[in-house]
Amino acid sequence: MTLSTQPYKGARDFYPPAKRLQKYIFSKLRETVERYGYEEYDAPILEPLELYLTKTSEEIVNEQTYAFEDRAGRKVVIRPEMTPTVSRMVAARRQELSYPLRWYSIPNLWRYERPQHGRLREHWQLNVDLFGIEDKTAELEIITIADAIFRSFGAKHAMYTIKLNSRKFVDHVLIDYLGLDAVQASSMRRLIDRQQRMDRADFIAQADALCHQNQREDGVVEKMLDVLAAKRFTALPQKLQKHPSITELQNMLTLLIDAGISNVEFDITLMRGFDYYTDIVFELFDKHPDNNRSILGGGRYDGLISLFGVEPLPTVGFGLGDVTLANFLEIHELLPKPPIETDLYVIPIGDVLLQAQTVIDELRKNGLNVAVDLSKRKLDKQLSVADKKGIPYVLLVGQKELTDQHYTLKNLAKGTEEKHSVARLVSIIKDYRHPKAEFEDS
Repeated sequence: MTLSTQPYKGARDFYPPAKRLQKYIFSKLRETVERYGYEEYDAPILEPLELYLTKTSEEIVNEQTYAFEDRAGRKVVIRPEMTPTVSRMVAARRQELSYPLRWYSIPNLWRYERPQHGRLREHWQLNVDLFGIEDKTAELEIITIADAIFRSFGAKHAMYTIKLNSRKFVDHVLIDYLGLDAVQASSMRRLIDRQQRMDRADFIAQADALCHQNQREDGVVEKMLDVLAAKRFTALPQKLQKHPSITELQNMLTLLIDAGISNVEFDITLMRGFDYYTDIVFELFDKHPDNNRSILGGGRYDGLISLFGVEPLPTVGFGLGDVTLANFLEIHELLPKPPIETDLYVIPIGDVLLQAQTVIDELRKNGLNVAVDLSKRKLDKQLSVADKKGIPYVLLVGQKELTDQHYTLKNLAKGTEEKHSVARLVSIIKDYRHPKAEFEDS
């Protein structure tokens, strides 16, 4: 039997150029969130299935988890998201931790879903969570960080929109205004969350099927469609405009605009699929016509850690998947070509490898990443390898160079060749890696 060379469906192989780009993206994410005082954490990729049965999306638990029994008969799952895990971790040390708690992670996640543009079965996701702040300064900080991440990659506000809604308001509409019970409201929320991916007639038919006969006679679905059509607070029915959550949303928009984030708007159809959200929710949408979709999402989930038998803790957070982020950066032409990690390619000329090792070690001790060609092929073949790899400099080391302690440095991009001491070599290559212009204002 011949084995396939393809990765598992919905997963990716990361050859060095792709891994280099992933490292670049992750480094930008870490740099931005750590600037706001967030600390990185991690956890096992396997969790007990019961962790996701209570408050995670029903669709994820029933249809998208990689769940199985281990050898001891325990039901476990490869984590499909990180929020239940971080809640478990915080609950485990609820009394020991210092609040407010600012944590982030970039875990590997798995969901068994149909691979498509922007969605794979395996992905990485930045998770940023702020624990211990009850007022809306928490949402302000979290949304500001989300915006700062995209700005750090060079994105402009004209490229994306940040949409806000309130789960408190949604529950008020569904339960108090429309008269749905808790089970109906939960199902209706999930349906509304999927409506952008559905035919309108099908959406209306499914909404109607969730209602009892007397609710149909009262025109519940028609009333709901009127509410969902509102693009502004003032377009909502007068009765709904007076709800306290609308005032909170208006205040949140004002805070964000005052903070310089003007690309924010109210969206009554924004639900967020997870059951644990309790108040303001938000998503960042790409405005490019060829990628008009949600890129990032989050909100407040104050009650989740109480499921672990500890006191509730106010929490706001968001998740940003690496696939959707990369698609956004690519379509807006914001992806650079990260430089290769290797600074210098050493080619020994003749049988001098052992003698050259002292020089090679000195270069590495001075902070250079040095690869040595061990192939003993012809010089043009060795130069071709360095060029194909994108290594900027080649160092030729022969017996004469070792005797003179001046080594031939070839700049492959410029096609130039010069002889330098080790100290000068280090200076030239470090200047190439970190041009002085970058530090003029520091």
